Amino acid sequence: MSSSPAIIVSSLNKHFGEVRAVDGLSFEVNAGEIFGLVGPDGAGKTTAMRILAGVMGADSGTATIAGVDVVRDPEGAKSLLSYMSQRFGLYEDLTVDENIRFYADLFGVRRKQRQQRSQELLAAAGLSDFRSRLAGNLSGGMKQKLGLVCALIHTPKVLLLDEPTNGVDPVSRRDFWRILYSLLAEGVAILASTSYLDEAERCHRVGLLYRGQMLFCDQPSELKKKFPGEILAVHATQPGKVRATLAGAPGVRSALMVGDRVHLFVDEAARRLPDLRARLDSAGIAYDSVQPVAATIEDLFVSAVESVPETVAGAKPS
Repeated sequence: MSSSPAIIVSSLNKHFGEVRAVDGLSFEVNAGEIFGLVGPDGAGKTTAMRILAGVMGADSGTATIAGVDVVRDPEGAKSLLSYMSQRFGLYEDLTVDENIRFYADLFGVRRKQRQQRSQELLAAAGLSDFRSRLAGNLSGGMKQKLGLVCALIHTPKVLLLDEPTNGVDPVSRRDFWRILYSLLAEGVAILASTSYLDEAERCHRVGLLYRGQMLFCDQPSELKKKFPGEILAVHATQPGKVRATLAGAPGVRSALMVGDRVHLFVDEAARRLPDLRARLDSAGIAYDSVQPVAATIEDLFVSAVESVPETVAGAKPS
């Protein structure tokens, strides 16, 4: 992986009235790296992406794409990047091949290069047998993969993906990420925003974004080490009752529902375990087990969000 930053964002700000959509945002993405910008709706992900793509101006700060400052010279950076928005502009009355040809012509890709590149990308996306099908007749996942093929047809140095797998079926989602990994050998820098915290595990580094601010930025394995305190997981058939009973107990900072489990954020697991079990027994709540577990990125994010003062402005629109 190259150490040369392909994306450099420094003290970037964008306000909509009193709402700070992007608030002093700073990070870097290297060539041959997938950087995940993770956060809930309204965190500022889309606003940041639009600024980096050169389709929205910033109030202050700098954003450099492959050596070009997109804040000062957005047109100069557009040939170096591809931006795939949440609603990528496919033409549903055109076929798969026709959509690819349109975007290739848009970026001045020569015919021979387009044919070779599209053949490789369509094979990787599992779309080789659908070249003559109208884009409007593709499934949601196939449309997203076609959008990615179109975004990559001119071999950009930087790829900006705004929640590309939102609503995509698991198989297409897997294919989508396989294509992204294949781009790393070409030295493409990939910035992908998502509200799916499990996708953070697929990235080399992750930035946790909330209300326009970067709460944490590190490798997924390192992020998990930043969790303050310990976690006890309670497995029960009625997790809602478990949470209601144990939330606010001594040493319990908060309680998070995770499927049929409740994650209790505690100061010391071994110290609090006997009291928490006693509380469940006293309330007559059945449970299968209460045991320490390793923190996830989701746990860290929830814990970090809870510590953000309510006086900080929100980040909508995203």
